[in-house]
Order: sequence, then C-alpha cells, then structure tokens
Amino acid sequence: MSLQQIRHWVFDMDGTLTVAVHDFAAIREALEIPPQADILTHLAALPATEAAAKHAWLLEHERDLALASRAAPGAVELVRELASRGCSLGILTRNARELAHVTLQAIGLADCFAVEHVLGRDDAPPKPHPGGLLQLAHAWGVAPAEMVMVGDYRFDLDCGRAAGTRTVLVNLPDNPWPQLVDWHAADCGVLQGMLGS
Repeated sequence: MSLQQIRHWVFDMDGTLTVAVHDFAAIREALEIPPQADILTHLAALPATEAAAKHAWLLEHERDLALASRAAPGAVELVRELASRGCSLGILTRNARELAHVTLQAIGLADCFAVEHVLGRDDAPPKPHPGGLLQLAHAWGVAPAEMVMVGDYRFDLDCGRAAGTRTVLVNLPDNPWPQLVDWHAADCGVLQGMLGS
C-alpha cells in the first residue's frame, strides 16, 4: 500500500504536530525520577498516593505547555489536506487526553479530529504498547495494516510495528530507526508533498 492510498492516519502529538517543548530531564528531576527511566512507567510503579500527587503535578506542568503550543512546520497544512480528502484522523499521545484537546485548540486543528478519536494516557496503555492503535482500528472498522502511525520518536514507531500499522517518522533530519520506519520525512510539510496531488 502506498502512502497516497492510506485513508486512516494516527498522529502523535508533542514533537509531531507541535514544536517539541517538553524538558524531560527537568520533569524527571522535579518528580525525583531516575535520569534514564521512562516517566509514565516509573509513576505507574509508585504507591498510589505518591503516584497521584506526581501525576497531578505533571498534569499542571503539561497544561501550561499545551496552552502555549505551536504547530510544527507543515503540520496544520498536512492535517487539513488529509481532512479535505476525507481521511480518518486520530491522535495517540502519552499526554492526557484533555491536554491533547487544549493543544489541538491552540494550534488550530481541533475541528479536524473527532473527540472520541483522540486517545491519551488514560484511554489506552501508553505507547509503545499498541492498544491505542488497535482501539482506533476497531473504532474505524479497519485492519491495522490500512492505518499509518506518524510520530517523531521510537515509541511511536514501536507502537505502530506492534499494532501492525505502517509508520512514518517526521521532524528528525536523520532516521535512526530504519528498521521501524516505512516512510521518513524531514517535517510535516515534506510529508504533505509525498502525498502527491
């Protein structure tokens, strides 16, 4: 299946549709998480009270970032073109769903995504687990092979591979994970160009 034939698109949010602003090292420091640990995995292993307090801090920190979100180069044009072609569009983010909606509003794309097709960390197991993509495949009534996962990080690609979707890496000049990537575009504008007219 060529990129032009794909009608079901799932996007990561931060760093894919937006300019990446999360300072993960600072977040880990503030939450007393070891430097190499995955933040969400670490929080999931904490006692409930401690985890709840740290999740609350993270949510407020991320809310400030979401309100100030800026669209990544070419992202708005790409999503609008896909929407105009009648493609199904979804979001799968490790952020909270409510903040994904705040972010989409901030970058002017909220009208392109059905509310129920925006999945956050409370709606599905966090990427790289494939659960969120499989939920969207079920909701759309398609096989995962008919979908593409677009992201800027290995978790997005691993998630796509585990679910059986195609994968696109964007916003990295080089492709450090060629074995996980079906298509690579320097940014969303280049990806839009790859769709043809």
